[in-house]
Amino acid sequence: MKLVMLGSGTSTGVPRVGGADGADWGECDPNEPRNRRSRSSIIVESDAGQRLLIDTSTDLRAQLLAVDIHRIDAVFWTHDHADHCHGIDDLRPFRYGRAGALPGYAAEETVRRLRQRFGYVFAGQHGYHTIVTLDTLDRLRMCHGFGVGWCQMPHGPAQSTGCRFECDGKIISYAVDFDSITSEMVELFTGSDILVVDCLRREAHPTHANLDLALELAEAVRADRAVLTHLDKSMDFAALSAELPGHVLVGFDGLELVA
Repeated sequence: MKLVMLGSGTSTGVPRVGGADGADWGECDPNEPRNRRSRSSIIVESDAGQRLLIDTSTDLRAQLLAVDIHRIDAVFWTHDHADHCHGIDDLRPFRYGRAGALPGYAAEETVRRLRQRFGYVFAGQHGYHTIVTLDTLDRLRMCHGFGVGWCQMPHGPAQSTGCRFECDGKIISYAVDFDSITSEMVELFTGSDILVVDCLRREAHPTHANLDLALELAEAVRADRAVLTHLDKSMDFAALSAELPGHVLVGFDGLELVA
């Protein structure tokens, strides 16, 4: 089972637009390629080659081209915030040559909000085919050979869906956009071979995990390896890597790990 990290950055990416030279790198070294971060999304892939995409980030087209992925089998959304769903139109090429639409899944409230904003994706329009059939996660247990588990996580005034994917005897879990740890999260993520975990910055944040909270979750669920993601411009790759335990990695765009 394989993790492909398409994007590892926060909602504005790194570098952020602005600054004296038009690019604000913050504390990140611009000469380190792993500091250049697009918006967060991942792919999990089975030994048989089945692929699940989690979130359609704003940078999805460029991300997929960068890692040469031209086929997916289903798509999941953690929530409807722009950086996690506004690349949805980049799913159109995956519909070409298919007998039917891509299967897509999200929690009930996220389904409602996505349908409200992107109805043409899920129902077709003006002669265009439906791109994705969108269903709730309520009754989903298996998807293209992956066992699927999920729970809702606190994300400020909203919620984000944490996901667990099990295949080939391995578990990859994804926990982005949360601000506290619940018992449901610990139960879901326990035993993960790879836990991809929200880690916006070192200082506390009202809607995201900081470094201490990310490490706390990784320890609580006894993850074999944890990968930090959703990193902002204060999180320099080399500096952050130097202060982490050996089983915790700083995520970067294009990172591939085998569980």
